[in-house]
Amino acid sequence: MRINIKATELTLTPSIKTYIEEKIGSLSKFLGKFDQEGAVETWVEIARTTKHHHKGLVFRAEADIRLPGRVIRGEREDTDIRKAIDGLKQTLRLELAKYRTVHLLRRIIRRPYS
Repeated sequence: MRINIKATELTLTPSIKTYIEEKIGSLSKFLGKFDQEGAVETWVEIARTTKHHHKGLVFRAEADIRLPGRVIRGEREDTDIRKAIDGLKQTLRLELAKYRTVHLLRRIIRRPYS
């Protein structure tokens, strides 16, 4: 899985980049054959939503996982950028599990009876 990271109104430090690659990269186990074919591309954007607020949900993380035939999207806002990334990972994991279940059911239904 290729991970492309973009930072808006926020400095992308090497530690945050590594953190994103660890968390979002761990989702590759849910992608199975798509990841082996190299067809999966992930776009992650982290941002600070406002410059003048210091409390509250000021950090935002969003991601698009581009699979063949579908784009899975997740976004999360939180008080800390790492918490936002963790929440984003959970959201994407649930969406990938749902996609995987539907994809497997379609394969079973299309399979001719023996």
